[in-house]
Amino acid sequence: MYEAIRRNKWRSFLLVFFLTLFLLVVGYVFGHAIGKGEAGGIGGLGIAGILAIVMALVSYYGSDRIVLAISSAREVTREEQPRLYYAVESLSLAAGIPPPRAFIIEDSAPNAFATGRDPEHGVICVTTGLLDKLDKLELEGVIAHELAHIRNRDVMFMSMVVVMVGVIALLSDLAMRYFFWGGGRRRGRGDSGGQAGAIILVAALLLAVLAPVIAGLIRMAISRKRELLADAEAAKITRYPKGLADALRKLEYDTEPLEAANKATAHMYIVNPLKDLGGFVNGLYSTHPPIAERVNALMAM
Repeated sequence: MYEAIRRNKWRSFLLVFFLTLFLLVVGYVFGHAIGKGEAGGIGGLGIAGILAIVMALVSYYGSDRIVLAISSAREVTREEQPRLYYAVESLSLAAGIPPPRAFIIEDSAPNAFATGRDPEHGVICVTTGLLDKLDKLELEGVIAHELAHIRNRDVMFMSMVVVMVGVIALLSDLAMRYFFWGGGRRRGRGDSGGQAGAIILVAALLLAVLAPVIAGLIRMAISRKRELLADAEAAKITRYPKGLADALRKLEYDTEPLEAANKATAHMYIVNPLKDLGGFVNGLYSTHPPIAERVNALMAM
């Protein structure tokens, strides 16, 4: 259990480090190619940094309200859902964080997600199907998983990752437009950088095509590591890994579609509400590890 937590924390932070480094490289190369040499490269770094900060602030302070509105979730009281409140409050005490607010999605498909920028603004949202189809220990496993996301500040963590990926995609799009309208040819004729300048232009063109794909793959890998981390943390909170493992099995075999989910919010749920196609390539683009892998990891704890 403790080894799984340590391993997944280290791997996710390592992936974020590579994503940050990749963003800086993309900003520098595009700035160097579009601007004027080193000055343009430094300017590209500055633009990438400013865009990342602005987008991160918007995401940090507004993502929870946006996600809840998109999901048609409503807040419930203790009187409405005493079973949910008891699980949230008792497990929050074990997790050492303030009890998050409880929301419900009226949908028979069993699923759940957490949001909120920090433990003081945490929200846990579950579907009515989850409450109807899971027993006490299974529900506690799911709630502990979502509390782990809140305690680990995964909403903030993944928002930062999504912002960096978005900035890379935006810079790539701008670079592609620049090259499409002949900026690279004009730069090549007027630049005395010689071979070095030509190499930068070729690198910028390749990055414009490949950078969004590479950044997206890193984002998905980070998301999978944070899910495995939340599973391990949930086992630590409940001291009963089998509860979450049994819940994951039930959620995997449930065939009802979650109507409130979409591609923008699917990564937040405890299991992907959109059906995975399977296979190695599709696995690289999946926001969640395979259920079998998660169950095996939990049962080994």
